[in-house]
Amino acid sequence: MGVELLRIDDRLVHGQVVEGWVPHLRADLVAVVCDAAAADPVQSALMKMALPPSVGLLVLALDGAAAALSAPAMAARRALVLVPGPGEALALLEAGLVVDRVNVGGLHFTVGKIQLGRALFLDEKDKESLRAIAARGVRLEGRPLPSDPEENLRAVLEGR
Repeated sequence: MGVELLRIDDRLVHGQVVEGWVPHLRADLVAVVCDAAAADPVQSALMKMALPPSVGLLVLALDGAAAALSAPAMAARRALVLVPGPGEALALLEAGLVVDRVNVGGLHFTVGKIQLGRALFLDEKDKESLRAIAARGVRLEGRPLPSDPEENLRAVLEGR
Protein backbone atom coordinates (compact mmCIF):
# COMPACT_ATOMS: atom_id res chain seq x y z
CA MET A 1 0.00 0.00 0.00
CA GLY A 2 1.13 3.60 0.38
CA VAL A 3 0.83 5.70 -2.76
CA GLU A 4 -1.69 3.94 -4.99
CA LEU A 5 -1.60 6.52 -7.76
CA LEU A 6 0.15 9.76 -8.65
CA ARG A 7 -2.24 11.85 -10.75
CA ILE A 8 -1.55 15.06 -12.63
CA ASP A 9 -4.70 17.17 -12.73
CA ASP A 10 -4.69 20.95 -12.66
CA ARG A 11 -8.11 20.96 -10.92
CA LEU A 12 -6.76 18.91 -7.99
CA VAL A 13 -9.77 17.73 -5.91
CA HIS A 14 -12.96 17.73 -8.01
CA GLY A 15 -15.83 15.44 -9.03
CA GLN A 16 -13.86 12.97 -11.18
CA VAL A 17 -11.41 12.46 -8.34
CA VAL A 18 -14.00 12.20 -5.56
CA GLU A 19 -16.57 10.10 -7.45
CA GLY A 20 -14.22 8.12 -9.71
CA TRP A 21 -10.67 7.68 -8.48
CA VAL A 22 -11.14 7.66 -4.69
CA PRO A 23 -13.62 4.72 -4.74
CA HIS A 24 -11.75 2.91 -7.54
CA LEU A 25 -8.48 3.01 -5.58
CA ARG A 26 -10.25 2.52 -2.24
CA ALA A 27 -8.21 5.54 -1.15
CA ASP A 28 -8.37 6.55 2.48
CA LEU A 29 -6.12 9.56 1.92
CA VAL A 30 -5.82 12.23 -0.74
CA ALA A 31 -2.51 14.07 -0.70
CA VAL A 32 -2.41 17.29 -2.69
CA VAL A 33 1.10 18.47 -3.47
CA CYS A 34 0.83 22.07 -4.58
CA ASP A 35 2.64 25.11 -3.19
CA ALA A 36 -0.30 27.45 -3.89
CA ALA A 37 -2.83 25.17 -2.19
CA ALA A 38 -0.52 24.59 0.78
CA ALA A 39 -0.31 28.36 1.28
CA ASP A 40 -4.09 28.87 1.09
CA PRO A 41 -6.10 27.57 4.07
CA VAL A 42 -9.41 28.38 2.33
CA GLN A 43 -8.52 26.20 -0.67
CA SER A 44 -7.46 23.39 1.69
CA ALA A 45 -10.74 23.65 3.61
CA LEU A 46 -12.79 23.53 0.40
CA MET A 47 -10.94 20.42 -0.79
CA LYS A 48 -11.54 18.73 2.58
CA MET A 49 -15.28 19.50 2.34
CA ALA A 50 -15.41 17.88 -1.12
CA LEU A 51 -14.08 14.56 0.18
CA PRO A 52 -16.10 11.90 2.00
CA PRO A 53 -15.59 12.02 5.81
CA SER A 54 -13.77 8.67 5.67
CA VAL A 55 -11.03 10.08 3.41
CA GLY A 56 -8.24 12.13 4.93
CA LEU A 57 -6.59 15.08 3.24
CA LEU A 58 -2.97 16.20 3.31
CA VAL A 59 -2.06 19.43 1.55
CA LEU A 60 1.69 19.67 1.17
CA ALA A 61 4.17 22.09 -0.32
CA LEU A 62 6.42 20.46 -2.90
CA ASP A 63 9.51 20.83 -0.74
CA GLY A 64 9.52 17.88 1.63
CA ALA A 65 6.44 16.21 0.14
CA ALA A 66 8.29 13.17 -1.25
CA ALA A 67 9.76 12.44 2.18
CA ALA A 68 6.36 12.82 3.86
CA LEU A 69 4.71 10.53 1.29
CA SER A 70 7.48 7.94 1.65
CA ALA A 71 7.43 7.91 5.47
CA PRO A 72 6.86 4.51 7.12
CA ALA A 73 3.45 5.61 8.46
CA MET A 74 2.23 5.99 4.86
CA ALA A 75 2.63 2.26 4.24
CA ALA A 76 -0.63 1.65 6.11
CA ARG A 77 -2.54 4.11 3.90
CA ARG A 78 -4.03 3.91 0.42
CA ALA A 79 -3.12 7.33 -0.92
CA LEU A 80 -4.06 9.15 -4.08
CA VAL A 81 -1.49 11.88 -4.71
CA LEU A 82 -2.60 14.86 -6.79
CA VAL A 83 -0.29 17.41 -8.38
CA PRO A 84 -1.25 20.32 -10.66
CA GLY A 85 1.33 19.69 -13.38
CA PRO A 86 4.04 17.46 -14.83
CA GLY A 87 6.82 19.53 -13.24
CA GLU A 88 5.57 18.73 -9.74
CA ALA A 89 5.22 15.03 -10.57
CA LEU A 90 8.79 14.92 -11.87
CA ALA A 91 10.08 16.80 -8.82
CA LEU A 92 8.43 14.22 -6.50
CA LEU A 93 10.08 11.37 -8.40
CA GLU A 94 13.45 13.12 -8.40
CA ALA A 95 13.09 13.62 -4.63
CA GLY A 96 12.63 9.88 -4.09
CA LEU A 97 8.92 9.09 -4.38
CA VAL A 98 8.51 5.68 -5.99
CA VAL A 99 5.52 4.94 -8.22
CA ASP A 100 5.06 2.61 -11.18
CA ARG A 101 2.67 4.88 -13.09
CA VAL A 102 1.62 8.48 -13.42
CA ASN A 103 -1.93 9.22 -14.46
CA VAL A 104 -2.46 12.39 -16.48
CA GLY A 105 -6.08 13.28 -16.04
CA GLY A 106 -6.50 16.90 -16.96
CA LEU A 107 -4.27 19.72 -18.07
CA HIS A 108 -6.55 22.35 -19.46
CA PHE A 109 -5.97 25.12 -21.98
CA THR A 110 -3.92 28.13 -21.07
CA VAL A 111 -2.09 30.49 -23.40
CA GLY A 112 0.89 28.82 -25.05
CA LYS A 113 -0.32 25.24 -24.66
CA ILE A 114 -1.36 22.96 -27.50
CA GLN A 115 -3.86 20.12 -27.38
CA LEU A 116 -2.42 16.61 -27.49
CA GLY A 117 -5.37 14.64 -26.17
CA ARG A 118 -8.78 14.93 -24.62
CA ALA A 119 -8.42 17.56 -21.87
CA LEU A 120 -4.66 17.45 -22.35
CA PHE A 121 -2.96 20.72 -23.26
CA LEU A 122 0.82 20.89 -22.95
CA ASP A 123 3.63 23.33 -23.51
CA GLU A 124 7.25 22.36 -24.16
CA LYS A 125 8.15 22.38 -20.46
CA ASP A 126 5.25 20.00 -19.71
CA LYS A 127 6.38 17.68 -22.51
CA GLU A 128 9.96 17.71 -21.24
CA SER A 129 8.80 16.80 -17.73
CA LEU A 130 6.59 13.97 -19.02
CA ARG A 131 9.44 12.63 -21.18
CA ALA A 132 11.74 12.71 -18.14
CA ILE A 133 9.14 10.79 -16.12
CA ALA A 134 8.87 8.17 -18.89
CA ALA A 135 12.67 7.95 -19.10
CA ARG A 136 12.66 6.88 -15.44
CA GLY A 137 10.67 3.79 -16.47
CA VAL A 138 7.39 5.12 -15.10
CA ARG A 139 4.29 4.34 -17.16
CA LEU A 140 2.42 7.44 -18.35
CA GLU A 141 -1.31 6.88 -18.73
CA GLY A 142 -3.82 9.36 -20.03
CA ARG A 143 -7.16 8.60 -18.44
CA PRO A 144 -9.69 11.02 -16.94
CA LEU A 145 -11.69 8.30 -15.14
CA PRO A 146 -10.89 4.71 -14.14
CA SER A 147 -13.62 3.49 -16.52
CA ASP A 148 -12.05 5.27 -19.52
CA PRO A 149 -9.65 3.43 -21.81
CA GLU A 150 -6.01 4.08 -21.02
CA GLU A 151 -4.13 6.21 -23.54
CA ASN A 152 -0.38 5.60 -23.84
CA LEU A 153 1.00 9.10 -23.40
CA ARG A 154 4.54 8.03 -24.21
CA ALA A 155 3.36 7.30 -27.76
CA VAL A 156 1.57 10.66 -27.93
CA LEU A 157 4.72 12.48 -26.81
CA GLU A 158 6.75 10.64 -29.44
CA GLY A 159 4.22 11.58 -32.11
CA ARG A 160 3.03 8.01 -32.80
